[in-house]
Formats: sequence, C-alpha cells, structure tokens
Amino acid sequence: MPLPAALRELDHTQRHTVLASFLGWTLDAFDYFLLTFVILAVAHEFGVPKQDVTYGLFLTLAARPIGALVFGRLADRYGRRPVLMVDIVLFSVLELACAFAPSLGVLLGLRFLFGIAMGGEWGIGASLAMESIPAKSRGFVSGLLQSGYPCGFFLAALVNWLLVDAIGWRGLFVVGALPALLVLYIRRKVPESPVWEGRRQHVRESVFVSMRGYWKLFVYLMLLMAAFNMFSHGSQDMYPTFIQTQLKIPAGSATAFMLTALLNLGALAGGLAFGSLSERIGRRKAIIIAALLAIPVIPLWTYGGSLLLLGLGAFFIQVMVQGAWGVVPTHLNELAPDAVRGTLPGFAYQMGNLLAAITATAQTWLAERRGGDFAFAMSTWIAAVALLLALLTWLGPEARGVGFGRERPPGDGGAGRG
Repeated sequence: MPLPAALRELDHTQRHTVLASFLGWTLDAFDYFLLTFVILAVAHEFGVPKQDVTYGLFLTLAARPIGALVFGRLADRYGRRPVLMVDIVLFSVLELACAFAPSLGVLLGLRFLFGIAMGGEWGIGASLAMESIPAKSRGFVSGLLQSGYPCGFFLAALVNWLLVDAIGWRGLFVVGALPALLVLYIRRKVPESPVWEGRRQHVRESVFVSMRGYWKLFVYLMLLMAAFNMFSHGSQDMYPTFIQTQLKIPAGSATAFMLTALLNLGALAGGLAFGSLSERIGRRKAIIIAALLAIPVIPLWTYGGSLLLLGLGAFFIQVMVQGAWGVVPTHLNELAPDAVRGTLPGFAYQMGNLLAAITATAQTWLAERRGGDFAFAMSTWIAAVALLLALLTWLGPEARGVGFGRERPPGDGGAGRG
C-alpha cells in the first residue's frame, strides 16, 4: 500500500520522529482511558458512588497544565527529545502504582500525579514532530498525531475486553506500564528537533521574556482548547458508562467493545481527513466545518434505537469531534513563537483541559438529575460545545504554513495565511 504523499515527503529520520510522537500520545491516552472502563468496578471495590470515582478523571485533567508548564519549559531549555523520554517513563510508573492503590483516596492522588506527567507529553511530542517535518506535510501529520488519542482509547477498549475478566481493574493498570518501553525506541531512532538545535544560544530566556507580546494569544488559545476538550471529553469519557448503565451492555462484552471500536475508527478517519483538508482550505475552516457537522449526528449517536444505528452514530460523531481535533497540533504549533513552542501549545492545551476538567462529573450530575439519562446529558453538552467551538475558532487567528526557525514580531498571530 503506497504511503500518503505527505509521508512520502519525509525522510527516514523524520518518519521515526513522527512515529515516536504518535506512539507517545497513543500510549498516554491508553493509560488515561483505562480508568474510564473500570469506573463501576473501582466504585464497587471501594464501596463508593461512581461519581466519586469520576473525580479521578477530573484530577487527571486538572493536573495536566502543571505538567505542560514544567515539562514544556524543560523541553524549551534542554531539548524536546530527553525531556519526552523522562516524561514517558514517569507517566508509565505512575500508572503502575495505581494498580496497588489501597484506597480511593490514594488512587485519586496517583491520578493527579499521573495527570502532571500526562500533561507534558502532548506539547513536547507535537513540537518535536512539527519542527522536524516540511511545512506542506503538517496538515496530514497533525491529523495523524492527534489520531493517537483515539488509538489509545481503542487500545484501552481492546485490553479491557480481552483481559479485565481475567486480571481485574488492577491488572489493567499493570499493563498500562508498558509505554515505558517506547523510550528505548526514541533513544535509538529519534534525533533532537533541528529548530531547537538552532536556538540553543537563546534557551536561557525566562518564559516571561519569551512570552512578551503573546499573552493575549495564550488567553485565546486557552479558551479555544477549553472548548476543544469539552468537545472530546464530553463525547468520550462517559461513553463506556452510558453503554453499561443506559444500554445495559456489560463492560467486558463483545458488543461494548465493538461500539467503542467504531467510535475510535471514526476518530482515526476524522483526524486524518480533516487534518489533510486543513492543508487545502485552512485550519479554521476545517475546524468549523467538523464542529458544526457534529450537531446533526447527535440523535444517531445517543438515540439510535438499534445497535446498528448506535454504531453508526458512534463512528460519525467521532469523525467530526476528532476531525476538528486533527487540526490542533499544527494549528497551535504554527501560532506559537519558536522560543516557547515546547511550552505554549501544550500549556494552552492543558489549561483548556483544566477549564474543561469538570466535564465528566458535570455530565454525570446532569444525567442523575434526569434519572440517569446519560443520552440527554451527553447530547445537550455536545450540541452546545460544538457551537461554542465554531464561534471561538471563527474569531481567532491562523498561521497556516508559517516558517519555523524565523521569529515573528509579537502581535503577528499569523492571521493572514489560510
């Protein structure tokens, strides 16, 4: 099967860099989503309501800005590659520790620490990849990188389906330590970012000096990423619980796995399609189209009435949700100045996550107010957020195809191209 044109533009080393960044985000998401599949099992073991366990999702998302700032600054100062390796080992070790949590309180504390490590991976991996490839390949590679997230969700669903009955929820977290092996691949195959290498003499600047003139851009990106995260987490995090409680499909069943698999196949297709489309029509247009097209799919997704229709809804809602997301890695990295590209995209992303961290708990509360109706809660949430995301994207700047390694003056958000 021939490679897509965007990948054929890459040399051997660049392909290794893209693969490593993709796998890093895939395995990070894999570790995150394992908890979403065992919320009911954890609640049962510790004798608490399931809403208490969802605070583990909240704490993970809330901690990610800390990791994005700390690891992002380290990556801007010491290089993308070594900091990425340290970060991957850290989130893998913390995932393993979750398997041995003696109480819900300890588990929640570990999920908070895991969130710090998880928060560092996306920004570093995305900047490493985007700074290492030709500008014309960014759209497709952006969609590919972001597709690592649904691929991680799919792997978590697969491992849950195959192993949860045999090894329990604690055993799943043991399996979640495997991403640490990715470090061996990065060490052997992936070089440092050439853009960072070219800026070695400037890396001692503080974040406040480097960000001078870009704080308005940061605030905008933070709000944009809050909408993005409410969009994705609102469509994914409580979906396994919706399947189990409202559709009455057991968590470890083949049916539950197939619905989740269709959801993630749609996410993979959407990320690649809209990421590539953004190279032709612009980043903002691609995001807006994907966000608005999610709205007519909502009734099929949550009120399909049959497994076939629900499966189609799961597929197409994620084509749109992750289609919009497929543009994010390149969009944020193109808007960020060179001096803080390791920090700004990831920190804005994870601060948006912080603002959106209440999503799962809010959806659970809304569903309980209507007698456990997760279909209503998720549908209402996604419709409102899709409109918000389209509006924020329309109001913002774009820098499609901007050259890396050439500093832009503050205030030049790149609004002209695309």
